[in-house]
Amino acid sequence: MAEFAGKRVVVTGGAKGIGRGICEAFAARGAAVLCLDIDERAGEDLARNSEGISFFRADVSRNAECEAAKGEAVSALGGIDVLCNNAGIQPPESYVPAHEMPEALWDRIIAVNLKSCFLMTKHCIPALRRRGGGVIVNIASVQGRQSMKGVAAYAASKGGILSLTRQLALEYAQDNIRVLAVNPGAIDTPMTRGELAGMSPEQAARAWQAMARTHPIGRVGRPSDIASLVLFLASDQASFMTGAGIDCDGGLMAKGAWAATEEDGV
Repeated sequence: MAEFAGKRVVVTGGAKGIGRGICEAFAARGAAVLCLDIDERAGEDLARNSEGISFFRADVSRNAECEAAKGEAVSALGGIDVLCNNAGIQPPESYVPAHEMPEALWDRIIAVNLKSCFLMTKHCIPALRRRGGGVIVNIASVQGRQSMKGVAAYAASKGGILSLTRQLALEYAQDNIRVLAVNPGAIDTPMTRGELAGMSPEQAARAWQAMARTHPIGRVGRPSDIASLVLFLASDQASFMTGAGIDCDGGLMAKGAWAATEEDGV
């Protein structure tokens, strides 16, 4: 249970949802964790109630704040061994056709979801090198592999993460830095729950059940499902893995569109 003892881990968007699950999982296995988030209340709550986790407020879509976050990690943790680029948004108002999406909303989604991966990597690579190498795990999405109507910016950002992951893996392999991505399906997080805002309780329950049925495994995922995979990828057990995007989606990407039926709820 102490497989990450002595390791220093930075998680962006770590205060809630998938990020919180990742922070807690690393800390439970002995790592010193720095949670980065703009939600100060949730971040401070996480740090206050979790041994081994500290919090630093940072908007990782902004260069200066990423640089400051890296400085905090080096100062507070003593270095960086693992960077998990998890921060991501999909605002309800972004579910529109591309021609109806405001430019400012497009820019914000790309900045938070994709640019943040570049900025945090840019600033943390020197610290990883000083530790003799390390691991970067980017949280992408099944939306980066296949898609649906009304999610132009989100899909573009997640596809970009997968492509960036492959490129960075090649760039830094000689530095003993592995770079991988995880593609979650639907996960039970505040962001996913927020997609049901405005529905009646009965409508929300039906929508949630339909979402679960689209996954062959028959349920919506949990943050712990993603955290378990991230920890494996960051461990020595995955030492021959780099440049890959791994689905953690309840079988969603295994199912072709031709297989959808009314019974699936799609």
